[in-house]
Amino acid sequence: MKRIVKYYGKFTQFEEFITNIFLVAITALVFLSAVARTVHHPLNWAVDVSLLLFAWEVFLGGDIAVRNTKLIGVEIIADKLPPVLQKTLSLLFFCMIIGFCLLLTFFGIKLSLENTKRLFQVLPISYSWCTLCVPVGCFFMVISSCIKIHEILVLPLTSWAGNKERSV
Repeated sequence: MKRIVKYYGKFTQFEEFITNIFLVAITALVFLSAVARTVHHPLNWAVDVSLLLFAWEVFLGGDIAVRNTKLIGVEIIADKLPPVLQKTLSLLFFCMIIGFCLLLTFFGIKLSLENTKRLFQVLPISYSWCTLCVPVGCFFMVISSCIKIHEILVLPLTSWAGNKERSV
């Protein structure tokens, strides 16, 4: 079990590193594309690469948000609820996330398979590389949500009321 936790920790570090690189690359490509258009030498490929990286950024960033419980919440209302209800709501929300992400994973795989012959406008690569971010990112979110559910179930109720890192 310790080995799995170690590898998962390395994976999460790599995922965060990749999303940071993607964000910097998207920013640089959009800026360079705008400058190149201004001097009448457009970089047509930059838009396609930016869109590809942005799609992956969204779904990998979603996994990071689920893992770090940086989700949208209504804490002003949730903090007024008893700890048992707060814990129950967190479990319910993570179960809903898992259900939704499993649906997106299933249909994302179908979408990726359907887009194998479709190409980007300028890049000579399949559009499946873009749509593949949906099932991959959602699968990672399912794993992160399962880990969060395990943490919620293991965390004693007495410490639940004072824990500000919870997911409600």
